[in-house]
Order: sequence, then structure tokens, then C-alpha cells
Amino acid sequence: MNSIGLALKLRPDCYEEYKRRHDELWPELAEILRANGISMVIYRLEDFLFVHETAPSEESWTRLNEHPVTTRAGNKYMPEVLERMET
Repeated sequence: MNSIGLALKLRPDCYEEYKRRHDELWPELAEILRANGISMVIYRLEDFLFVHETAPSEESWTRLNEHPVTTRAGNKYMPEVLERMET
């Protein structure tokens, strides 16, 4: 089992919109996650989100990350409500 953790920051006053978008998960994105055995848990503390994701293998992550639906969600749809955090 492979797991990753992420810390994300919500844009100011965007929690409700983030929650709406997350609750209305695109069916094709849900299918990609399911098909690759990926699960996630998201915790919120004020304007921060802490994400823990698990997958059965590295290949599962690769398939998810290379899929056009994931790219569309990660590069356009969710960044409208999430800030980029530099490490």
C-alpha cells in the first residue's frame, strides 16, 4: 500500500465553494479513483486542508496523475478555490 499526505490552503472565503465542488465530484473522476483503488480522507482546520490518500501501487498513482480528467481538475477547477503552497 502506498500513501501520501498533502497540506492545502483554501483561498479566502472559498470553503463553501470548495465543499460544493468536492461534494459534486465529477463521475468520471470518481471512476478513475475507484478503478485505481485510490481512497482519500480530508481534514479541515480553519483555512487548511490535510489530505491522506492511499493506493495499492505506484502505478495506480501514475495512471491517476496522467489521466486527462485529473489534469483538468488539478490544473483548473480546484486551483480556483485553493492556493498554491510553495515548499
